[in-house]
Amino acid sequence: MPVLLPPLNEQLGIASFLDRETAKIDALIAEQQRLIELLQEKRLAVISHAVTKGLNPNAPMKNSGVEWLGEVPEHWDVCRVKAVSVFTTSGPRGWSERVGDVGALFVQSGDLTDVMGVDFANCKRVQVGDDAEASRTKLLDGDLVVCITGAKTGNVAVCESVPESSYVNQHLCLIRPGEGVHPRFLAALLKSGCGQTYFSLAQYGLKQGLSLEDVREAPVALPPLDEQDRICQWLRGVSSRYLPLESESQRTISLLQERRSALISAAVTGQIDVRGQVPEAVAA
Repeated sequence: MPVLLPPLNEQLGIASFLDRETAKIDALIAEQQRLIELLQEKRLAVISHAVTKGLNPNAPMKNSGVEWLGEVPEHWDVCRVKAVSVFTTSGPRGWSERVGDVGALFVQSGDLTDVMGVDFANCKRVQVGDDAEASRTKLLDGDLVVCITGAKTGNVAVCESVPESSYVNQHLCLIRPGEGVHPRFLAALLKSGCGQTYFSLAQYGLKQGLSLEDVREAPVALPPLDEQDRICQWLRGVSSRYLPLESESQRTISLLQERRSALISAAVTGQIDVRGQVPEAVAA
């Protein structure tokens, strides 16, 4: 591998220059990352309050009977996921050997986004047979998916519009909401601080991951359907305010990282003259 090697004092000068300039860029990146964290915390806190307390601050409240859920509006029902879903299931085992370049979409845990969506465009594909496994694990519009194993355990997404035949793998739990349940509301509730607290407690101790029964037993605070619709509409407004700010900060981070790499490359290949920007003691 060919190497460009300037005199030692010039090497020291370039290193000193890069230490100083990259530190400035790293500080800016850290600020943007912290801003994204704060925006995400604020967005999730607003969502959590809406799906557990409602939009009416003057609504009479009652004890939910669930410690981390606290009080909920008096007219809301408190139940379990299994009571508001048609069925829950996990993906089939042994399908990994069928994955290839053609076939139906095969949704995996990495395809779940952090904003309760599924990145169908980047899903792998799988050859599917005409059998009970395929029928059981096929996604329909309005289905929810919950990651039950791995680093993203507890992540939740709603499939508001499935673009083509799609199936879940064994690391995902599929929830099909019943009548009287808005899929977006149920997804937001499971994604909220209360839902994530439950999933964390379900994995407490040596247990890793969630079972289907854990998901079925997840507590749900459910308002009437028309109120669910209003809350979901309000949550879309929240996302429209916060997500562009998060995206802009992420774009700024990408540009800063590109600038950092370009600066290092230019300095160590002699494309920029750093001699006038290096302390005399180092340059000497």
